[in-house]
Amino acid sequence: MADRRWRASVPNLEALVARCLEASWPWLDRDRIPAFLLAGDHAIKALNATFRDKNKPTNVLTFEENGTFGDGDIALAYETVRREAQISGKKFPHHFAHLVVHGLLHLAGHDHHRPDEARLMEMTESRILARLGIPNPWRLGGGRGA
Repeated sequence: MADRRWRASVPNLEALVARCLEASWPWLDRDRIPAFLLAGDHAIKALNATFRDKNKPTNVLTFEENGTFGDGDIALAYETVRREAQISGKKFPHHFAHLVVHGLLHLAGHDHHRPDEARLMEMTESRILARLGIPNPWRLGGGRGA
């Protein structure tokens, strides 16, 4: 974990990530335990520029496994996630859990480039989050594109 603000903002951080993994299990393509990078916008902006050719921070980035080690990586940007939670009126830990689930689904091959893919991914995220007792993020005025 690169940025200490995550632990201060998400009580029982590791337990919440473990619960997200457990709740997502039925929708994953195989057993996965990805590595997580919880960083600030600066670090995520650098990764986004290097690997996605987008010179800006984003809330979550996923990186597929490389075939020889690991089950993929999920990187989250603190300031962006904090800002999104505040703007949409969501609790920070809830928005964080949503983005962890979102990243897990990306690693399992889900996407949201087309409207039908986006609807399916949103419905799946909502079902998983309901298993965690987290309100449907798409009903809170969150809009598309986690």
